[in-house]
Amino acid sequence: MTTTTEILRTSVPPRRRFWPALASGFLSEASAVALLAVSAWLIVRASEQPLVMYVAMAVVGVRAFALSRAAFRYTERLASHDAVLRQLARTRTDLVRRLLPHAPAGLAASSQGDATAALVDDIDELQNLPLRVILPLASSATVAVGAVVLVGLVWWPAAVTLLGCLIVAAIAALAWGWAAGARAERSIAPLRARLRDAVVDHLSRLDVLVASGAEPASRAAVRDADTALRRAVLRRAGAQAGTAAFVSLMAGAATVAALVVAAPAAAGGALSGPALGVAVLVPMAVFEVYTAVPLAASAWRQVGAAASRVASVVPAAVPAEIPPTGTPTGEAPALGDGLRLRGVDVRWPGAARPALAGVNLDVHPGERLHVVGASGAGKSTLAHALVRFLSVTGDYTIGGRPVETIAPDDLRLTIGLCEQHPMLFDEDIRQNLLFARDTATDDDLERVLERVGLGDWLRARGGLDARVGERGSLVSGGQAQRISLARALLRGFPVLILDEPTAGVDPAAADALLTDLLGAVDGSHAVVLISHAEVPAALVDRTVHVVNGRIGGAA
Repeated sequence: MTTTTEILRTSVPPRRRFWPALASGFLSEASAVALLAVSAWLIVRASEQPLVMYVAMAVVGVRAFALSRAAFRYTERLASHDAVLRQLARTRTDLVRRLLPHAPAGLAASSQGDATAALVDDIDELQNLPLRVILPLASSATVAVGAVVLVGLVWWPAAVTLLGCLIVAAIAALAWGWAAGARAERSIAPLRARLRDAVVDHLSRLDVLVASGAEPASRAAVRDADTALRRAVLRRAGAQAGTAAFVSLMAGAATVAALVVAAPAAAGGALSGPALGVAVLVPMAVFEVYTAVPLAASAWRQVGAAASRVASVVPAAVPAEIPPTGTPTGEAPALGDGLRLRGVDVRWPGAARPALAGVNLDVHPGERLHVVGASGAGKSTLAHALVRFLSVTGDYTIGGRPVETIAPDDLRLTIGLCEQHPMLFDEDIRQNLLFARDTATDDDLERVLERVGLGDWLRARGGLDARVGERGSLVSGGQAQRISLARALLRGFPVLILDEPTAGVDPAAADALLTDLLGAVDGSHAVVLISHAEVPAALVDRTVHVVNGRIGGAA
């Protein structure tokens, strides 16, 4: 798999984009410390009632540092978020690019919740590495060192107490945060994925759960997942609050310690009143900046855990069972005399034995072939092999040409797959069809919907602008299959594979749906109909049976 270090490295913006944010962050924090130092000097010096000319420069400094603090804070946020969001987009795009060669067959080991969390929540978490770890640590550490030097120039014993309090605060706060919050931080993303899976399972199968009386148990699983996530978040928040409280206590301790070591010198005349004010009050400003250190440590633990989860989802290499992507030419290979498989074995990634073995099969142009078998027999494996989602061993040719010489993307211009559960996007009907052929006109779309038996339904819905809902929630299973077939017809695949098109459809309507689907495909297209049940003989030219990973005789 991809290493965590590699994921972390890709989440950091390039230096040329990030250095303005680092510089602005340092100048903003330095202005905050300088503002308090100059203010302390000005207040004490003004109490001595000197001539105005002696405090005028300090007044100007107070105004300048107050304005520069806000200005540099603004430029820091602007530069840092611009650089980080650009890098975040590149990181997510890179992750998708790495996942694509594995999809869909190579991602079976990852749950939907894990993959979604990696693409959304965990990738978003990676932006905290530059924003909440690198930037605040670089600014705070530099300003803290500068403040210690400044106090040392005023009165070195006060600088020693300030440095000691800073070290104690860092060690104790980091140790407490790690002990109290590390486990909770590592568990939050897995718990979030668990909750997402529970909610998706509950809502997607709600009708079945209600019918079987299992809905209360499923709802309890969602509630338990939510409770576990909430507790982890509260533990993390408690740990962060504890570290912030300890740093605040150390800020007070640093101020008191500075007063203890500097007051005698001021009383003896070795230290002026304004200098005493600077030595005593600067630690307060330093610790205000320094509160970012324990928060950065907490963010680092969260980022590290997120990077580890992203790395676990993204395999380092494409399994041998997944065909290499090759270099697509954009040209569909000629179908010629059809598809020919001889002695073909097909294996899923990580599987100990082939899901299909010794397959001998021909698919002729214009033929309607029915592949039937029980669930788990290997029918969907055959579909994935035909469209090259899975590699094959043995001889597989299209138009006499070995498929190993064809980029999978090019092969899928000739062979199309209508999956068992078609993917419909939360858009209107028009957009759900146009991505198959973006040059199609509205008339083209209406004609193809008429061919698949959705003409009356389209008019009843108000036309192509009607929405289909999230993942097709506003259409039935049969309508989703018809829309999927319409997309395939728009694309014009010479070979079309229909994988369980009647899944989720009322058995009484299954034959009518198959009749409409197959009737919409003209004789110039070959159709491979995959089903777990027999279909009317008049609808197909030939039937083959898949039993325990092997193809039996043809009828």
